[in-house]
Amino acid sequence: MNGELALIDSNILTYVFDADEPDKQMVCRELIGDCWNRKRKYAVSVQNLSEFYVVVTSKIKTPIPKKIASEFVSSIVKFHNWKVINFDADTVLSAIEINMEYGIHYWDAVLAATMKEHGIFSIYTEDQHFSKIPWLVALNPMAGRKSLK
Repeated sequence: MNGELALIDSNILTYVFDADEPDKQMVCRELIGDCWNRKRKYAVSVQNLSEFYVVVTSKIKTPIPKKIASEFVSSIVKFHNWKVINFDADTVLSAIEINMEYGIHYWDAVLAATMKEHGIFSIYTEDQHFSKIPWLVALNPMAGRKSLK
């Protein structure tokens, strides 16, 4: 990726705390560990942070305490190796176009539009819907990995 800024999707952040998915947890911890260790910079959307908080505190099989999720979100927001990006009303209009043109879920289209507005064209995700967008590179860090089970 030649140092290009990539976005970390909500599912990657979630696996960092999902003890019921140990293989994925290990891969995702290693991936974002590069950011915490100042080897890489990553982007994340406020949308990703919001979704992460909801999923890890209420939707995964073994939810984590809200305080831990809150501290993790706060650490991302405050750490300079994470670029936190946001969207606005114009992004919504772009997202609607992306949704209609490529047939991806609306919230994925919002994320894609937000990324494009910030000059980010790569995303680490398990969601392969993003591969339908020709100007976006979807990178699945779990692809080709053998299960430890």
